Amino acid sequence: MTLKLSRLLPLILLLPRVIFSQDTNDGYAAVQLNMDYLWTLIAAILVFFMQAGFAMLEAGLTRAKNVVNIMMKNLMDFSIGTLIFFFIGFGIMFGTSNGFFGTDGFMLSDYSADGDPWTLVFWLYQVVFAATAATIVSGAMAERTKFIGYIAYSAVITAIIYPVFGSWAWGSLFHGSGWLENLGFIDFAGSTVVHSVGGWAALAGTIVLGPRIGKFSSTGKPQAIPGHNMALVALGTFILWFGWFGFNAGSTTAANSDIAGIAVTTNLAAAAGALAAMITAWISIGKPEGSMTLNGAIAGLVAITAPCATVSPLSAIIIGLVAGVLVVQSVLFLERKFKIDDPVGAVSVHGVCGAWGTLSARIFHIGGFSWSVLGVQAIGVAAAFLWTFPTAFLLFKLINKTIGLRVSREEELDGLDVGEHGIEAYPEFEKTQY
Repeated sequence: MTLKLSRLLPLILLLPRVIFSQDTNDGYAAVQLNMDYLWTLIAAILVFFMQAGFAMLEAGLTRAKNVVNIMMKNLMDFSIGTLIFFFIGFGIMFGTSNGFFGTDGFMLSDYSADGDPWTLVFWLYQVVFAATAATIVSGAMAERTKFIGYIAYSAVITAIIYPVFGSWAWGSLFHGSGWLENLGFIDFAGSTVVHSVGGWAALAGTIVLGPRIGKFSSTGKPQAIPGHNMALVALGTFILWFGWFGFNAGSTTAANSDIAGIAVTTNLAAAAGALAAMITAWISIGKPEGSMTLNGAIAGLVAITAPCATVSPLSAIIIGLVAGVLVVQSVLFLERKFKIDDPVGAVSVHGVCGAWGTLSARIFHIGGFSWSVLGVQAIGVAAAFLWTFPTAFLLFKLINKTIGLRVSREEELDGLDVGEHGIEAYPEFEKTQY
C-alpha cells in the first residue's frame, strides 16, 4: 500500500497545475462565452414575446371592430422593423461613431468582415428592442389610423428616430460612442432609449391625429370608450411582465450573477407599480379600476428599466410606487387638460414613467447621489424629447399631407378591421355589440 501511495503522490501534486493550466482556463472561458450567447438569445426570445403582450393589451383596450388592425400593426412593427433595422438602423445605432451616430455596420457588414457570431447574437437582441420602441405607438394611435400611414411611420422610427438616439446613449455597446454616454448618462435597459422614445413619438401621433369620434363631448368633457375585453388586457400585462425579465436582466448580455439582482428589482417595481396605481385610481375616481391597475404594473416595469442594475431592492419598490401614482395622474391630466386621446395610456406609461425611471437611476444609485450626475440624466431625458417629439411630429404631418394618416369618418365608425383589412375579428358579433 505504501508503495502504491508513493507512486500516486507525484500525480496528486500535479493536479493543481492541471486544474489551473491555460488549457483548462481556456475551457472555462469557452463555456462562459457559450453561456453568454445562450442567455442573450433566450433573453431576446423573451423580449420578442413581449410583442404578443402589446398586441393583447392594445386589442383588449380597444373595441372589437378594430382588433384585426391592432394585430396587423403589431405584426408589421416587428416584420418591417426587423428588415429596416438590418439594412439601416443597426448601422446608424452601433456602427463606428462620429460622436452623433454610426457610420458603418449596415447589413451586418461587421459580421461579413470578421465572421464573429457575437455580431449576430447582439443584432438579434437589439432588433427586438427597436421593435418595442416602434410598437408602443400602435395603441396610442388606435382606432383611427390608416394602415399605410402607420407602416410608413414604423419604417422611419426603426430606421432613423430610434437608432439615432440609441447611438447617443448606447453606441459603445458595440462599435460606437455616443455623446450622452460619454457624459455619464445611465439607462441600463432603456427607460428613455426605448420607452420614452416610443412614448414621445406616440404623443406626436395622437396630437396630429386628433381624438376618436365621440371621445370628447361638445363641451370638451372626456367620455369613456371602453375596451372590448379586459381579460386580454390582463393577459397582455402578464406576458409583458414575463418578457421584461429578458428585457432587463438580458441587457447584461452575459450569464453572470448580476442577473439575479436585476430580476428582483424588476419584479419588485412592477408589483409596487400595480399596487400604487390601484390605490391612486381608487382615491381619484372612486374605484380600484382594472385598466389603471394593470397599467400601473407596466409603469413600474418601464420606470425600473433604466436603474434595474444600479439600485437596491428597497429603492426599486419606491421607484415602482412613484410610477404607479404618476401613471394614473398623468393619464387623467393629459386627457382632461390637453384633450389627448390615448386609448392605452402609452404616453403616460412609456413617455412619462420612462423619464421618471431615468432620473431615478441617479436619485437612488447605490453609489450615492449628486446633483451633477442627476443633471446628466435630465439632459438625456430632455434630449430624448427634443429629438423624438419634433421629428415624429413632422413625420406624422408629412404622412398626413401625402398618403394620409387618418381614416374617413365612415371607416372609423364601421371599424378598421373591415375598412382597412376586409375581415372581422369576431364575425359572429352583431354591429350593435361593437
